Amino acid sequence: MARRITIHDVAREAGVAASTVSRAFSSPERISATTREHVVAVAQRLGYRPNPVARALPSGKTQTLALLVPDITNPFFFGLIRGAERQAASAGYTMVLADTGESSAVERTHVERLTGGVDGFVLASSRLTDEALHSLISEHPAVVVNRVIGEDIPCVVINEEQGMRQAAEHLVSLGHRRIAYLSGPSTSWSNRTKWRTLQSSARRLGITITKVGPFAPTVAGGAAAADAVLVADATAVIAFNDLLAIGASRRFLARGIGVPEQISIVGCDDIFGADFCQPPLTTLAADIEQAGRSAVDLLLSELARDHTDNPVADKVVLASHLLIRESTGPAPHPPANSSAPDTESTGSEFGSTTTDPETPRAQKEKR
Repeated sequence: MARRITIHDVAREAGVAASTVSRAFSSPERISATTREHVVAVAQRLGYRPNPVARALPSGKTQTLALLVPDITNPFFFGLIRGAERQAASAGYTMVLADTGESSAVERTHVERLTGGVDGFVLASSRLTDEALHSLISEHPAVVVNRVIGEDIPCVVINEEQGMRQAAEHLVSLGHRRIAYLSGPSTSWSNRTKWRTLQSSARRLGITITKVGPFAPTVAGGAAAADAVLVADATAVIAFNDLLAIGASRRFLARGIGVPEQISIVGCDDIFGADFCQPPLTTLAADIEQAGRSAVDLLLSELARDHTDNPVADKVVLASHLLIRESTGPAPHPPANSSAPDTESTGSEFGSTTTDPETPRAQKEKR
């Protein structure tokens, strides 16, 4: 194995002190342009690569950023990671990726261990409490994604309200009046925002929306969610994410319940595979790569900003829109033809919504 070229090798070859080589890379303004160009040329010829940790000692900068996500296997984060990494690389930074496993404790541990080794953090869909995030970000440059926790913290969010309203209106236009929301993690800011928006939509549209869950935001979680939906007797489902929606769809089909003939499903995120699962999934979409790029841009601005001015943090809001595919269709029991009395529109937790006794599908399930 070839020996690693060191700063002393470059110094000896260039005919300068090792400290001069160090300054050429970490503090170029402290030496002449001619000397720096000579040192850099020698370093390149020898194949010398500066150690980022060593470079950070005099400058306090590592040219490294950290991106924390709650589940690295969730396809939703693929685009976010790609966008963030490419934007960081274009600015001369390296991106470190960490999986927090949907755990606030693991997330905090990652931040503590990476402190000093990175210049700042991008926290995607953080599971920490608002108080914990305020405390953490007061000590570290950071940007949050899929989270709003105050006017003083930079953030990138998807317009969840816009997408959820479109989903509810789409289902109502198909005749659905009893809709279930498959809830994701209770610690998710996005999950709480979606549920609040659906509650508001239920009141505005005169329908019943029931929350079932929370469930793990995975395909396996979707299977359990599907069984809960059958108890709630909804004719349509809006899921926290596509993984839950796909898992629920598979479970319905396995039980002989047609999608969308007997129940319609709407997902969220438009992950890879949402358009070629069976049936192709109606879902909410947004430019997730742009979310990653915007988060890195905000973080780099934070690192360059003079914090003595106490500026108001930036906030980037990305649009979301509904992609209509084959997983949604007309309600099997159109309300206009129903002899049952209208019920007050609600946005209720599972179990507290009034349901019609012995609906045809409920009778079928009992058989």
